[in-house]
Amino acid sequence: MAPSFPTPNVITGSCLCGCLRYRVDLPANHNFETFAPHNACQCTQFRKQIVPLFFAAHMVAPASTAFRFTTPTTTLQTYRASDAGERVICTECWSFICRKPTNKENDFVCFTLGTVDPLYLFNEGADGAELPHDGFGLALANGSGQHFWCRNEIKGLRMGLSCSAKGGAGGVWWA
Repeated sequence: MAPSFPTPNVITGSCLCGCLRYRVDLPANHNFETFAPHNACQCTQFRKQIVPLFFAAHMVAPASTAFRFTTPTTTLQTYRASDAGERVICTECWSFICRKPTNKENDFVCFTLGTVDPLYLFNEGADGAELPHDGFGLALANGSGQHFWCRNEIKGLRMGLSCSAKGGAGGVWWA
């Protein structure tokens, strides 16, 4: 069944200073309504790195063909917060662009929703001809996702999302 909201084929985004720009070509079979694409995390690592109370991202696979940088990556740096995953940041403005697993068998990337260009997120600056009036924000973050690492959750902040991992032994997704 097709989603009840408009969905993008392509989106673009960047870090705050614009040194790192990216493009996501969403696969034709990308399911915008399952739990996997929309996720949030309340782990202490993300709170300390990105300041907000939770991290919001959209997952796309396969990362090897869907996600690519469109500018030189001279300011790109990765930070490995755990053995399971690494984060991509800009060394000029320190924006957190995406996270990806270090295990090459898991070919996906979670790009941070705050880095999506306003044109695609809420239709800022568009003429309304090619993009929906309100952009694609609902497709990228429609509330059908899950919270990961809820051991440190602030009660009531889950916004109706279910929790897939409480953390601790056997409950770690990856940070």
